[in-house]
Amino acid sequence: MRRSSAMTFALTIFLLGLLCGRLWNDAPTAFAENAAAAKETQKSAKDKVKQNAKPAPPAEDGKLRIICFGAHPDDCEIKAGGVAALWSQQGHHVKFVALTNGDIGHWKMAGGPLAQRRNAEVQHAADLLGITTEVLDIHDGELTPTLENRRKVTRLIREWKADIVMGPRTNDYHPDHRYTGVLVQDAAYMVAVPFFCPDAEPLAKNPVFLYYPDRFKKPYPFQADVAVGIDSVMDRKVEALVDMESQFVEGGALGSADLIAGGEEQRQKRRREVRDAFENRDRKTAKAYATELNKWYGDRATPFEYAEAFEICEYGHQPSPEELRKLFPFFPEVKAP
Repeated sequence: MRRSSAMTFALTIFLLGLLCGRLWNDAPTAFAENAAAAKETQKSAKDKVKQNAKPAPPAEDGKLRIICFGAHPDDCEIKAGGVAALWSQQGHHVKFVALTNGDIGHWKMAGGPLAQRRNAEVQHAADLLGITTEVLDIHDGELTPTLENRRKVTRLIREWKADIVMGPRTNDYHPDHRYTGVLVQDAAYMVAVPFFCPDAEPLAKNPVFLYYPDRFKKPYPFQADVAVGIDSVMDRKVEALVDMESQFVEGGALGSADLIAGGEEQRQKRRREVRDAFENRDRKTAKAYATELNKWYGDRATPFEYAEAFEICEYGHQPSPEELRKLFPFFPEVKAP
């Protein structure tokens, strides 16, 4: 009995030895095959990214480079759609960046389908304005001023080689708006620091940082340093905004089915109402900052019906009036006395 058990044990050890030897001999081959497959998968993914990525405009073509940040896919278009179109039609390079994907900004739909819809809307707007637009895949309502997001904003500014950076002030009702302002402000110094995000080349010169206007008074109200007449491109700006139907025709997060309950006729009525609302908004801006328009345009300021205005942030480069005229090349030249 003992002899039989011993023989069984020995046979088991022998078979395990053969199995382990086979596995050991096959391991290098299996590892090589897996590594090759992984490498091919990475190559395929990179190829897809390369195919989908839009080539950046040349950095040294003598044109201005402007990057504008908003919390959601529509913020930049509302605040700077006119000036972006003016820069674009002179051949300058403008990029809008939405830091969240807008995936809860509707009363009926949400998640991936809404994010895709809103991305399609701002890409259509970009075509109308002649600019580039990027939407980051961060959930709407969940933007925070983390180190990771500061790095993202810093890289975007560096990669665009920006002369001008625009963003909201930190005084706002919406946390995503506030934190977009914080992130842009936090990047204002870091864009030039070599060993912060060393994978992206630091800027040799700090850009001019500008704020969009807002209605909030505390701790201090918006103070316009620059006002731009946008009458010549107002139709393009308004068309871009009206075509963002998820937000304005259908009312966005606080809308309802009542807004479009009457079918196509009601939808067209809503489109006219949205157009009127945005025209009135920029008409009020022109009236509120008539003094600033006169400062930059002189005698040409009177005919402007629509305008956008901006405040210089203290954290970036502080431009002289002469520099501002170069950054806003649609201002008329000052005649020598």
